[in-house]
Amino acid sequence: MALIVHKYGGTSMGSTDRIRNVAKRVAKWARTGHRMVVVPSAMSGETNRLLGLAKELQPSQVTPQSLRELDMIACAGEQVSVGLLALALQAEGTPAVSYTGWQVPIKTDSAYTKARIESIDDTRVRADLDAGRVVIITGFQGIDDRGYLTTLGRGGSDTSAVAVAAALKAAECLIYTDVDGVYTTDPRVVPQARLLRTVSFEEMLEMASLGSKVLQIRSVEFAGKYRVPLRVLSSFTPWDINIEEEARSGTLITFEEDEKMEKAVVSGIAFNRDEAKVTVQGVPDKPGIAFQILGPVAEANIDVDMIIQNVSRDGKTDFSFTVPRNDLARVLDLLRASVAPSVGAALVDGDARICKVSIVGIGMKSHVGVAARMFSTLSNEGINIQMISTSEIKTSVVIDEKYMELAVRALHLAFELDRESQTA
Repeated sequence: MALIVHKYGGTSMGSTDRIRNVAKRVAKWARTGHRMVVVPSAMSGETNRLLGLAKELQPSQVTPQSLRELDMIACAGEQVSVGLLALALQAEGTPAVSYTGWQVPIKTDSAYTKARIESIDDTRVRADLDAGRVVIITGFQGIDDRGYLTTLGRGGSDTSAVAVAAALKAAECLIYTDVDGVYTTDPRVVPQARLLRTVSFEEMLEMASLGSKVLQIRSVEFAGKYRVPLRVLSSFTPWDINIEEEARSGTLITFEEDEKMEKAVVSGIAFNRDEAKVTVQGVPDKPGIAFQILGPVAEANIDVDMIIQNVSRDGKTDFSFTVPRNDLARVLDLLRASVAPSVGAALVDGDARICKVSIVGIGMKSHVGVAARMFSTLSNEGINIQMISTSEIKTSVVIDEKYMELAVRALHLAFELDRESQTA
């Protein structure tokens, strides 16, 4: 039978009863002859609890050394999860063995709290699979070339699971979550949101990058690079559901465009509250100024998203960009201390009361007027657009955070995403 990777999120592992249900589900798959690898997250809330303790002891500015220690602390949650799941599987009569990331090993770079996977040695895992054991591997973590523990950042267990599936050439990677798949938008904001049975890799990549919390963006990037078949489904269905039915449930991330996708101009709406805007005012409008501003931000390992430069007046311009909200203070300190004086900026300002709303659809490639409809819809609701970014299959806008839910509901209605004919 096939080699299958299961990934379970923190909510799925949130109590001993839920861990037992995960064990029963995995054991069911193993009994049918599948070779099983499982990547669980820490129990729900555990990583936050551990990092909260760290913050109590060192509430001041984070240093490179403290980042290493934060990774040491954060790794503990997943280690508990794999041990508990192994015990639960053994209680089900299913041989199982747990591994931490460093025991596999999963090699990463040394960008603590945001490490990237460089290689995975599958020798030990394959030996256990050949011996008939279910292998359980910690998500979210690895080890660098100095032997230090590293973590992959928030949502990193998804990335771990897809990377393991790629290394083992798994037939499929099933991502079990507390939702039953990918929706046209968040059903908590729009109750009429629909489950998408299939979504293209390109659309999923855009949705993940634009704020959809179903999958972490780096996991989707890994899946695309190594062509890992990926399915998102719920862990809260009965554990004894028929395997064939379970394997067809949820949302399949597909790498092939079909005729149905051509009919859907827009497949979904993503949004992200975790955004902040930085504006550097009154900088010289000359070649190299963007690098002078953004270079130090990149060196600080801070992601920059949308960028806009205003029209030059009297040889001066304003330069704006967005960053993750929890990085805003670091960026402002960095720019005000060193960059602004060197480039002669008049002012460096930040705004954490913004959000990003995006429409996504592979059908946008072959349809005109989609962005215009988006802008018209927002205008009719009295919502001002601060920044715009576009690609072949998405249009994103930055707006005031207080209008986010109104914008999402209006756009969902305008593009008729509640209609079944729009299914991707």
